[in-house]
Amino acid sequence: MSFEDRTLICRDCGVEFIFTAGEQEFYAQKGFLNDPVRCPECRKARKQAQPRSSGERGGRGQRSRTGSA
Repeated sequence: MSFEDRTLICRDCGVEFIFTAGEQEFYAQKGFLNDPVRCPECRKARKQAQPRSSGERGGRGQRSRTGSA
């Protein structure tokens, strides 16, 4: 499969950004089916804005096992 750089528009700020052939190859290797919708700056800002606490994932608490196995 051949990849070429593509110009995309950020969903959040509306700026054009390049989705490079290397990034497309990486996405394909990881099995990602959709193109990114945010520019690198907005992706970084969005990640930093998300609260992350250790031991929790996706807003769920940790499960505890009770009973005998």
